[in-house]
Order: sequence, then C-alpha cells, then structure tokens
Amino acid sequence: MKKLLISLSLFILDISAMFIFKRYPDFFFPGYRTFSQKWIAFLSSVFAIVPFSLWDIIALILFIILIITLVSAIRKRHFFKWLNNVFLIISILCFVAVYGWLLNHYGPPLSEQVDLEVSLYSHDQLLDATAYYFDMAAKYSEEIVRDEEKHAVKMDFDELAITAGHNYELLKEKYPFFKGSTRRVKRFSLLGDYLLYNGIIGMFMPLSGEASLPLHVPTVPLPYTMCHEAAHRQGLAGEDEANFAAFLACISSDDVRFIYSGYYSAFSYCLSSLYKVKPESAMTLLESHEELPYLLVRLDRSDTAKQYQKYESPLQDISDQINDTYLKTFNEENGIESYGLVSDYLIAYYLELKK
Repeated sequence: MKKLLISLSLFILDISAMFIFKRYPDFFFPGYRTFSQKWIAFLSSVFAIVPFSLWDIIALILFIILIITLVSAIRKRHFFKWLNNVFLIISILCFVAVYGWLLNHYGPPLSEQVDLEVSLYSHDQLLDATAYYFDMAAKYSEEIVRDEEKHAVKMDFDELAITAGHNYELLKEKYPFFKGSTRRVKRFSLLGDYLLYNGIIGMFMPLSGEASLPLHVPTVPLPYTMCHEAAHRQGLAGEDEANFAAFLACISSDDVRFIYSGYYSAFSYCLSSLYKVKPESAMTLLESHEELPYLLVRLDRSDTAKQYQKYESPLQDISDQINDTYLKTFNEENGIESYGLVSDYLIAYYLELKK
C-alpha cells in the first residue's frame, strides 16, 4: 500500500506541474529551462561513454527482467506485489522525465529568444520565402560530394554526429540561449530500421539526454535531422522550434554538408506549406529552374522520397497517432502538424533578412 501511495503521489505531482506550468509559465521560465538544460547536459555526459544509444538497450533489459519477474510473481502468487513495484518504477521514471524536461512544452516561444517576430503570413510572402530557400539550397547543392550520376554520396554518420553537437557551440556565439549539451548525436543500437518503418527518423530521450537517429536516414536530410534532435537538448520541446533551431544550427556551421542540408530542409518545409495553400504555385516554382544546381535539389528530393518509400508501412499511422496524442497532451495543440509550422519561423527569418 505504501508503494502504491507513493506512485499515486508522484503522478499527481506530474499532473499538477503540467497544470501550473501551463497557467503560470512566466513564473517558471526561463529558470526552469536553464535547469533543464543543465540536467540534460549532465545526463548526456553520463551516457556519452559510447557512440550508440544506451536507453533502448536498457529498456530491452528492463523488459526482459519485467517478464521474468512477472512469471516468478505468478508462480509465487505475488502478482499484486509485483504490480506495485512496476507501478512505482514507472511513476518514478515519469516524474524524472516530466520535471527534468517535458515541462519545457509550456515555455516561451523560441522567437523571443532569437528576437524574431513570428505571425501569420500571406501567400506571396510564403512564395517569396520558398523561392529564397530554393535559391540558397541550389547555391550549395554542388558543394557536397556526389557520384557520377550526381546523386549525393552517403555521409559518414559518426563524423556528422560530432559536428551536429559542435554546431550549437557556434550558434551560442550569436544566440546565448543555446547553452545546453553539445555532445555528439548517437546512432540507434537496437531500434534503427524499426523506427523508420514507424515513420520516425529521430528521437530524443529525456531520461538519458540522448539524441539518436537510425543509420539509414536519407543522405541529404541527415545533418539537419541530427541538429533537430540535438535541439531538444537545448530545452526546446516544440517540434516547430526544434526544426527552426536545427535550421539555424545548420547554416551557422562551417561544414557545407550541414549548410546545404539546412537550406534544403527549409525549402522542403516551405514548399510543402505552399503546396497545401496553392499547389499550382508550388509546382510552378519547383519546375521554374533548369540550371544544374536547381536540378540537383530536385534530384535530392526524389532520392529522399524513394528512400522513405522503402519504409512505408501501416505502423506509421499508429506511430503518428501516438506522437500526436503525446504532443497534444503537452500543450502542442497542432499535434504532429506542429512539425510543419516551422515554415512560419522560416518566413519570419527571410523577412528579417530583407530589412
């Protein structure tokens, strides 16, 4: 009974914190975010002993232990005692995750930290921004390594993983807000392709501070995706904000692979938003240039789509529903649609450049 009461108390504390942080965010921020950045940086340093993710290995071990102890508990008729222990462990892990990072969902928008005014934009502004990012992607498209048929050559994962973390050190010089962990991004040790079949190309684990990706993320979006997952270690819980932080980290890099990936991804997000509003404008823009640099961007989009198609499965719908529910639970009203809202940030950034 004592363990059950402790478990219930921890869950009540979690729910209470979510309610209070949502109602009074100004009271807790930026103090909580600074604490969270330091906490995640500590966890990242502890788990940095290997270049691959540890949390999924630990999760598998715990699952095996769970099954073994369940069988033993049933045999000895201690099922409810076993259930209390499991409930207690889950409540402790949830408590650590919520208070250590998840409450960042209620923090002030990234736009305030980078002094950027984000609002609603017109079709023409979206079109102009999309054209700008298309131009910038084309500018760097010839600078990455390509094969004889002009396809982007697969990049070294571990080398990129180190650079992705380092990019936030460079970004911090311009925006002091980015003072979280700059440790390497990790490759998944067990989940890998399974996550890709679920439509997941990266994951941040707040219980270990690990930002991890499968090895087979498509070549050109890979550097950007690494920076996206690393952005969560900066206390950015919103997916649109992590996307924009990834863009800033990429274009602040001294590695052209990241610069191109950043502009390529910005163009892809804006083009997708433009297509939803006015499909004909999006297709006209996409086909408006026949010069080699622009053709390379279009080739990379085609190659990326083909690689993702290999992993299409019914599991993606289930995964999307779970992710959508999680995001909406933690104050992200748009759910999985929030990923695409980065286009508002990108338009604001473009308009700021024009001033």
